[in-house]
Amino acid sequence: EAAELGKGSFKYAWVLDKLKAERERGITIDIALWKFETPKYYVTVIDAPGHRDFIKNMITGTSQADCAILIIAAGTGEFEAGISKDGQTREHALLAYTLGVKQLIVAINKMDTTKWSEARFSEIIKETSNFIKKVGYNPKHVPFVPISGFNGDNMIEASPNCPWYKGWEKETKTKSTGKTLLEAIDAIDTPTRPTDKPLRLPLQDVYKIGGIGTVPVGRVETGIIKAGMVVTFAPAGVTTEVKSVEMHHEQLVEGVPGDNVGFNVKNVSVKEIRRGNVAGDSKQDPPKGAESFNAQVIVLNHPGQVGAGYAPVLDCHTAHIACKFSELLEKIDRRT
Repeated sequence: EAAELGKGSFKYAWVLDKLKAERERGITIDIALWKFETPKYYVTVIDAPGHRDFIKNMITGTSQADCAILIIAAGTGEFEAGISKDGQTREHALLAYTLGVKQLIVAINKMDTTKWSEARFSEIIKETSNFIKKVGYNPKHVPFVPISGFNGDNMIEASPNCPWYKGWEKETKTKSTGKTLLEAIDAIDTPTRPTDKPLRLPLQDVYKIGGIGTVPVGRVETGIIKAGMVVTFAPAGVTTEVKSVEMHHEQLVEGVPGDNVGFNVKNVSVKEIRRGNVAGDSKQDPPKGAESFNAQVIVLNHPGQVGAGYAPVLDCHTAHIACKFSELLEKIDRRT
């Protein structure tokens, strides 16, 4: 069907987009399709669009990730365009790093279009290493995997098409090696989860489900959420009791950082809370709206000067809100 639409090489991306569209129409689709397991981890895929118009969606998605997979196209001209000064690849890597995603895997895709050229693979690794280093990643910590997403090479099983490829390696706390993208995902350093901090749960959506009631959905960033807890939503200022917590259609005793949960709340209508609100424990340092705050800002690319009075839209966890710079305090060198 993708081929009929003239999108042959997009077949898998198209399948994901088709699901996305369906997901936006209702909550009926089982999101299990977005999840898979490695020997060590349950993995949830957040597919962040590559186009600049979608940068705010990318911020929303990427800020929740434990690891970023940077997909680089190996095709002649395609790779060069991506890492040029205005290219998307550079911007995405910088965004991921700036948003606190400190682990990275680089998948060099469309290797079949280069006839599995070892020289091309080496050239791309060299160039990419240079630019991710500038962004802040240490290339020694990053697996580089040559793949063909379309044909499945080196995704789950090692490919026979690149006999020269001895595998990826990375040196973090321990040294790990492997051949496939799946193995690289399995070798992610175990993320530490801040369960001891006060609860912060930014809402991704709020659903009204017949026979159950209002169900906010989001990822626990810090702390723990469980049934019986009294939560406050900020900045809405709504306080209510949590009736139940579930993940992947199963009841949970508690949701911990990293869990994407849905939770049922008492006596709150769908109109009172919304995406971008943050839930916290009303008894332990609940979140509050702020009139102003100090921030350290990195300017990725901007046509004009940024000064006092500058009014951008702030994309923060799942919220998008207009704000204004009231004064600039100092300039900092990001390398130091």
